[in-house]
Amino acid sequence: MQNRSSFGSKFGAIAATAGSAIGLGNIWRFPYITGENGGAAFIIIYLICTILIGIPLLLTEFSIGRYTKRNVFGAFRVLKPHSHWYFIGILGIATAFVILSFYCVVAGWTMSFLAESVVNNFAGKSSLEIQDSFGKFVDSGWQPIIWTIIFIAMTAYIIISGVEKGIERYNKILMPVLFLILLILVGNSVFLPGFKDGINFLFKPDFSKIDGSVILEALGQAFFSMSLGMGTMITYGSYIRNNDNMLSTAGSVALTDILIALLAGVAIFPAVFSFGISPTSGPELVFITLPNIFLQMPGGYFLSLLFFLLLLIAAVTSAVSIMEVLAAYCTEELKISRRKSGILIAVIIMAMSSLCCISQMPDSAIRIAGMNLFDLFDTLSANYMMIIGAFLTTVFAGWFMSKAKLRNEFTSGGLYGVKLFPVFIFIVKFVAPVMIAVIFLSKIGLLRF
Repeated sequence: MQNRSSFGSKFGAIAATAGSAIGLGNIWRFPYITGENGGAAFIIIYLICTILIGIPLLLTEFSIGRYTKRNVFGAFRVLKPHSHWYFIGILGIATAFVILSFYCVVAGWTMSFLAESVVNNFAGKSSLEIQDSFGKFVDSGWQPIIWTIIFIAMTAYIIISGVEKGIERYNKILMPVLFLILLILVGNSVFLPGFKDGINFLFKPDFSKIDGSVILEALGQAFFSMSLGMGTMITYGSYIRNNDNMLSTAGSVALTDILIALLAGVAIFPAVFSFGISPTSGPELVFITLPNIFLQMPGGYFLSLLFFLLLLIAAVTSAVSIMEVLAAYCTEELKISRRKSGILIAVIIMAMSSLCCISQMPDSAIRIAGMNLFDLFDTLSANYMMIIGAFLTTVFAGWFMSKAKLRNEFTSGGLYGVKLFPVFIFIVKFVAPVMIAVIFLSKIGLLRF
């Protein structure tokens, strides 16, 4: 086992792994998915899915990473040498590459909106005018490319700085800032006329809204919001110290992930109800509707600034974790220095992200299977690559990994959660693979509710 970097403290490990889990999915996707699926009833199912499926999957990836102390590719080579299970590692690296290529484009949009907020460009504009301006921005091609390149360079700088001095240090700063901004936005929502309606929508369940599709959407949200199935938690797990309570770390990450998503809902829905906006506005809720809403509030200029800064921080912490999957592979398997790895990865992702931007231009010829590159990468990663990766990981851990090794990591050498291990192994062997398979079959249209 090679001597390598690790997180310097338990708080650092929690901040980094929570930063990976907390991304645009919590603050951008969670509110509109909740709105489209009935509010509180959806949240209850989401919480159940996170506890029963999300946390066990997180612990599985942590265990594989911490035991092997290797990147996602090397981990499976260590656990099952001379076998084909290393394919999971290859898939993890490919998934990280594909996600990063389009995720950085969305992060670039966030940087652009933050810049627009700084110069108060949203002032006096209606939602339709903001939507038209955003459409022209995306259609231009070159403007998104500039912001995307800036974002990638910023992310690569953190990666090049190292595990403890880069990833851990910046997450220990950014995560508390993110939490503070959310609390300020929540505090503002308390004084809005739609606060009661927003809280009722979020926390007063209407169980008549629950059907098979809502359950499936909640399961998918719990699965995707924790960065599972793409190698990040195996990579970050390899940096967790052997004497750290992994159960506590995983629980803290899941709790933080849930809390941030709920706080985002509390910050957003009272504003939505106060100004007569439908909570089912979809993906445009954050990028189109909210800038207009903020500017109708007292102190709206600063609220808009804080909100898009919040989105940017969430994007950075997640992008860093995905890029680290690639960096760890390059440094450990290809023996390239961290600095050169960071630069190489940044250049390649800049090229692919630029192609994603160009493919969104109205007359772009970059189309594969009738989709632009951005939509293709989004569809491939969410509907296929992450799900297959998580399914194979649970099957491997439950049926092919040494039970003694898995127990030793889960319990941190018999120190914590010994009585919980039988429940954990049952979920990993029987429950999780079935539920992940259900998600996959529904995504490809073979199973309908």
